[in-house]
Amino acid sequence: MDKIFGVMVLIGVPLSVAGSLMHWPTLMMFGIYCLTIIALSSYMGRATESLAIIAGPRIGGLLNATFGNAVELIISIFALQAGLIGVVLASLTGSVLGNLLLVSGISFFLGGLKYKRQKFNEYDARHNSGLLMFAVIVAFVIPEIFSWGMNKSETLSLSVGISIIMIILYLAALFFKLVTHRGVYANKPVEEEQHEEPEWSKGKAVIVLLLATLAVAYVSENLVHTFEAVGKSFGWTELFIGIIIVAIVGNAAEHASAVLMAMKNKMDVAVEIAVGSTLQIAMFVAPVLVLLSLAFDQSMPLVFTIPELVAMVTAVFLAVIISNDGETNWFEGLTLLAAYFIMGIGFYLL
Repeated sequence: MDKIFGVMVLIGVPLSVAGSLMHWPTLMMFGIYCLTIIALSSYMGRATESLAIIAGPRIGGLLNATFGNAVELIISIFALQAGLIGVVLASLTGSVLGNLLLVSGISFFLGGLKYKRQKFNEYDARHNSGLLMFAVIVAFVIPEIFSWGMNKSETLSLSVGISIIMIILYLAALFFKLVTHRGVYANKPVEEEQHEEPEWSKGKAVIVLLLATLAVAYVSENLVHTFEAVGKSFGWTELFIGIIIVAIVGNAAEHASAVLMAMKNKMDVAVEIAVGSTLQIAMFVAPVLVLLSLAFDQSMPLVFTIPELVAMVTAVFLAVIISNDGETNWFEGLTLLAAYFIMGIGFYLL
């Protein structure tokens, strides 16, 4: 599979450059851009897996989520610049649903087929549950409810205030987890894990991450310009493109890495990638996009549609209930996947 992705990068990046310069058919370029981003994401996943082995599961999972979300952030910035506010909000919704339901679901399902019971740190799970409830239910629902009695300027001011608070709390959560309480709530290992050598050295992994991120930035800018034509061709709405297409392509790195970790029974890393990425999207990426939008022609308030909010709140409750006991199995993974596909059908038909 690594060789296939390598070939896809070697072919996809030059084709992306040539196609954008020579104005090849939009639908063809949409497919090339998506496949190229997914292939580049695989290299980001391999690099962060190496760093996870070197730095440990928490930092490794955080790095994976950060660089995986860098793709999403880059695509969203170009979409904001193009005035596609609906696509950006939908892609944020899709990231929350994709990480909590699709990524966790596939990871739990495939890992559970190989191991009957997979355990992870229940203290981290409970800590993350509280943050998930805050990020989605408090910080996302409040702007929607309060905006009913506000004008656009007041709604934007509320969104900016909430965004600043969320960024501060997210940074405080990282400080809590990685500095003041690092190792305080660690589970005692049942058995000694086998020592695993990283695929790449620390320096090589960092270089690969940076180069892949730069390439993704270029391809993403061109991908955004194909959304309108692709939507008209397939009858897709901005909502569906953002929630399903952009979210899956933008989070391909985390998808691959979390599943790989689960199949190796490294559930602490897998859960940290899926849940940590969700928290980073909700508490950092979304607020940053709100603040960045102030520099563009159209500012983006942190106001989602009712279907988006209901879907995210439902996903959070389901993920919290399933993960709070610190262990999982294939059936719980299948339950998460079923919820994702039900929501996907709903958004497609909406």
